[in-house]
Amino acid sequence: MFGGVVGSIENPKLILEQNIRELNDQIPQMNENIATVKANVIMLRKEVQRYEKSIDEITSKIKSAINADRDDLAEGYALQLEKARENLEHSREQLKFAEQAYEKAHKVKQAFMREKDKKIKEARDALRANERAEWQSRVADALESFEVGGLDQTHNEMVGRLNEDTAKSEARMEIALDSVDTETMEIEANAEKLRAQELVSQFKQEMGKGSDKSSKTEKTVDIDEQDSAEKESGKTVGKSKTKSKE
Repeated sequence: MFGGVVGSIENPKLILEQNIRELNDQIPQMNENIATVKANVIMLRKEVQRYEKSIDEITSKIKSAINADRDDLAEGYALQLEKARENLEHSREQLKFAEQAYEKAHKVKQAFMREKDKKIKEARDALRANERAEWQSRVADALESFEVGGLDQTHNEMVGRLNEDTAKSEARMEIALDSVDTETMEIEANAEKLRAQELVSQFKQEMGKGSDKSSKTEKTVDIDEQDSAEKESGKTVGKSKTKSKE
C-alpha cells in the first residue's frame, strides 16, 4: 500500500503537468519584478535631474551673493552646493547599478522564456510518448495471454521496446527539470542565429542572388577572349596576303 502511494506521488506524468503550470505561473511574477526594477530606474533618473537643477540654482545664488559683496551668504550657499554635489554623485552611482540590474533582469526574462518554451515542449512530447507507451503496454498485456508458437519472441520484442520508451521518457523528465543556465542559453541563441544566416545564404545561392558579379566577370572574360581571337585571326590573314604577293 505504501509503495502505491509513493508511486502516485512520484508519477512523472503528474510532475510534468505540474511543472508546465508552474512555469506559466512564474511569468506574471517575473513581469512584476522587472516593473519594480524599472520603476527604481525612473525614480533615480528624476532624482539625478533634481540634484542637477538644485546645483545650478545654488551656483547662481553663490555668484549673486559674491556680486553683492555678501560673502557670508556665499559661504552658506557653498556648503549647500558641496552637499548637493555629494548627493548627485551618490544618486548617479545608484542609477548606474539600477540600470545594470534592469538590463540583467530583461536578459534573464528572455532566457527564461526560451527555456520555458523548450521545457514545456519536452514535457508535452514526453507526455505524448507516455500515452503511446501505455497503449503499447496494453498491447503487450494482450500478447502475453497467447501461447502460440513464435509469439513469445514477438512479446519479448514488444516489452523491450516499451522498456526503451520508458527509459527515454524518464531521461527527458530529468532534462526538463534541469536548472536554467542563462549563459548557455545565450550561446545557443547565437548559434541558432549563425545557423539561420547560413541557411539564408544557401537560399540566396540557390536563387541566384549575389551571383551577378561572377556572371559579369565571366561575360568580360568571354569578350576579351573573343577580341584576342579576332586579333590573331587578323594577323594570320595579313601574313597570308603578304606571302601571296611575293
